Amino acid sequence: MLEIKRATPEHAQVAFDIRLRAIRSQCIGAYTSEQMLLWTRGKAEDGYDALMDQPFYLGWVNGEAVATGMLDPRNNEVGALFVLPDYTGHGYGKAMLAFLEDLARELDMTALVLDSTLNAASFYRACGYVGDEQAIYHSPSGLQLACIPMTKQLSP
Repeated sequence: MLEIKRATPEHAQVAFDIRLRAIRSQCIGAYTSEQMLLWTRGKAEDGYDALMDQPFYLGWVNGEAVATGMLDPRNNEVGALFVLPDYTGHGYGKAMLAFLEDLARELDMTALVLDSTLNAASFYRACGYVGDEQAIYHSPSGLQLACIPMTKQLSP
């Protein structure tokens, strides 16, 4: 079972490492090796640690952080949903997403948006998100990646 807790600034490197390992494992084929290396370069202190000030969460299994997820209430946006490669396929990503959606409902949000990686769009569609058109995601580091903007109407 996934235990979800709010991340603290001390968790920034752990969260960054989950992201790095997930991208390098799960985005093969959807993006070039060069894009993935640029996307995962650096370290948490290069700006990723600032996300810990958002409603950013870690999912834990037997004391190990295995998943991340974030809710940006200002933009009604879900982001940073990553699961360690050895833990994919066990429902942990879906559990984190459901947790973030419940949190959004508590904040009286009626819809959520996200920019899906190309490889994750089918996962989000299975979770009720809608979107098919490709766009370009502009990361804070200046990297540009193909993505699929998606939305979901939240039921009360």
